[in-house]
Amino acid sequence: MALQPRRSALGIFPQFIAQHNEELVLKEKLFSLSGDSFSITTVDGREIVRVKGEAFSLSGRKHIMDLQDNTVFDIRKEHFTIHTTYYIQNAQEEKLMEIKSRFSIAGSKATITFNNALDGGRPVELTMKGDFFARHADIIEEGSGEPIAQIRRKGLNARNLIGGQQTYIVAVAAGVDLSLVVAMCVCFDEKNNESES
Repeated sequence: MALQPRRSALGIFPQFIAQHNEELVLKEKLFSLSGDSFSITTVDGREIVRVKGEAFSLSGRKHIMDLQDNTVFDIRKEHFTIHTTYYIQNAQEEKLMEIKSRFSIAGSKATITFNNALDGGRPVELTMKGDFFARHADIIEEGSGEPIAQIRRKGLNARNLIGGQQTYIVAVAAGVDLSLVVAMCVCFDEKNNESES
């Protein structure tokens, strides 16, 4: 499925809008003392954001940080829900986006909702569909049916076998907020880890 550049920007944080189609590499850090942390770069090695996990957080809090180590937003897991639900919140603890997983016979699916701050606050619904066990998914904008991103897990290597650390390649369409797609991929990884335990 080819990604087409968007006609209008989609996201919350204008500083992270992809100027052209991008491929990101998300590597789970092997020896992170703080919990699930990731390095996020483009395929040519340019750092985009940092993900730092908190070791003793009941909600599995992860901080998405800019390159100056300022927190852009946090990812948290909601407790006491029927379906696994993650959300992102700003420093004022306002919920900005929700990712709610669902199981279907033909694979797995999650619904992502947020208000597009780059398009007048228009409500947006995305669907992440794929095989969470094989670790690939497409993220599609509902309504238009346009794919905005694709997540693929790299094949088995020593990092996977020894440390259980994953590496994902994420293709993102031009005009899409890279930080939000990173958050979706981190939640995808969390859901996969949960399913395996």
